[in-house]
Amino acid sequence: MWSTFIVQDEEGRPTVVGATGGAAGAGGLAGLMGARGGGSKRRTRTTSGSMSESQEGKIKLTFFVAVVGITLTVLGVGTEFWVELAPSKSFYNNKTCLAAHYGLWKGCMKVLWVSDIDPDRESCGPADLPGESNCTYFKFYTTGENTVMFQKTTEKSLNMAAALLAIFSLFMMVMGAVCIVMAISKGVQFFLKPAFVCFTLSGLLVFLSVVVFHQSVLSLLASDHSVPLHHQLSWSVTCLGFAGALLVLAGALFLVLALPYRPWERCLPHRSADS
Repeated sequence: MWSTFIVQDEEGRPTVVGATGGAAGAGGLAGLMGARGGGSKRRTRTTSGSMSESQEGKIKLTFFVAVVGITLTVLGVGTEFWVELAPSKSFYNNKTCLAAHYGLWKGCMKVLWVSDIDPDRESCGPADLPGESNCTYFKFYTTGENTVMFQKTTEKSLNMAAALLAIFSLFMMVMGAVCIVMAISKGVQFFLKPAFVCFTLSGLLVFLSVVVFHQSVLSLLASDHSVPLHHQLSWSVTCLGFAGALLVLAGALFLVLALPYRPWERCLPHRSADS
């Protein structure tokens, strides 16, 4: 007499298993093991889409490049050494001369000693020499008035446009950083494509902000010709140039990492397994 009992597999289907290990028992055990094996296969397929350790390492390395670009952008936007303006060092007197430097938010007038300036230099400066400095924020952010420097008037619309572009680029950097943090914490590559858009767009906005600011400087110089000025872009713009390049590079690398295949694998010929 065969005694049987009923068990349920992982999907809740009943399976008859014989107590004495007969044909029915063997078939039931085989069905139960097959059901468990199918469940493990399903679990394997579910977890196969997760991010590998090497892929996560590449994402972190690319994110480090983006963080360097973000740091340089914050340094450039927050400082007032975008451009330096200076008349001839003998324009006022033979002992002191006046130089100016400004950025997106404020400008500084600085009195320098002529004896500290390089004898081969015709204009007053550079602005990082020791001297008496007076820095003020631009009035067009508070009262809407233009600022006069060396009898020349700033172009309010261009200055504010450059500042808005810089702020929007910082916002896009923050959004890109959030996407990368989500991609690493969740272990999925879906957020790499939005990160590509955010970082690439932020780098382009940084370049555009510098271009608009340079146009505002040219407009300032053309507003009055009574005082000849020498102008040069300073180290804050250099920081922004490197920052924009790093952000665009990071965005391109995130796009490559988000692709289901590697572009060089499509371009290079496949080698045989024996080679």
